[in-house]
Amino acid sequence: MTMADAVTKRAYRDGSQSRGSSVIVTAISVLRCFTIEQPLLGVTEIARQVGLHKSSVSRILATLEKEQIVERDEPSRKFRLGLGLLAVAGPLLADLDVRRLALPALRSLTERTGETSTLVVWSAGETVTVEQIPSPHLIKHTAGIGTRYREAESASVQIFLAGMSRERARGLLTAGHLTMRRHSAAEIEKYLDLLPDTAQRGYAVNHGRTSPDEVGIAAAVHDHRGDTIAAVLLAAPRYRVDPEVVADLGTATLTTAREISRRMGN
Repeated sequence: MTMADAVTKRAYRDGSQSRGSSVIVTAISVLRCFTIEQPLLGVTEIARQVGLHKSSVSRILATLEKEQIVERDEPSRKFRLGLGLLAVAGPLLADLDVRRLALPALRSLTERTGETSTLVVWSAGETVTVEQIPSPHLIKHTAGIGTRYREAESASVQIFLAGMSRERARGLLTAGHLTMRRHSAAEIEKYLDLLPDTAQRGYAVNHGRTSPDEVGIAAAVHDHRGDTIAAVLLAAPRYRVDPEVVADLGTATLTTAREISRRMGN
């Protein structure tokens, strides 16, 4: 029995934890019983490992089975982990994979352009910084890991919305999940009209719209299904980026995003 299992068993016996907390801890202990060596387990085996009555374990397994966290192996009538776990862990695993695979490409992009390269992901209606390679210049634009962008004019937000249906993008804008300088129905439609051009070009540009001193350029990263799972964001001081330079930086950002996408199986 592991230490976590021992704590769970003791919590059930002495009532030191609330009922809700005890149930959650016990459910986690039940899931931890499944291993590579023991992928199939019966109620009796699990009950023995966690130190609980079979009826308690059976109820937990029934709930987990309903949520597809575990599934029953029909020939043996034992349980194994279910595909529902992927729905829970999938976003995290995707973020970890894309961050690891993107790092060399981000370093290369910063070396080529001299500007800050960032990887962002979409989370709850905004983009979040998960990796960054700062510019070697003394004057540069950087954002810490975890920085969130909710401005509709942000290049990273633009590129994610460009990959969505018009209806979904409109819903995010009208519901107030994203901020706009002019948040009228007409301005929203005008904004949406520009997204197909952004999608066709392959990268989004924010030339001083959210900050007068900064230029942001973003391109989408796709997984093996073609879904947008992240974006490469290049940030630079505006005084270093003439309009003629934007196209060159956009091409470099798009090339980097496509390279990462290929590594993700796209």
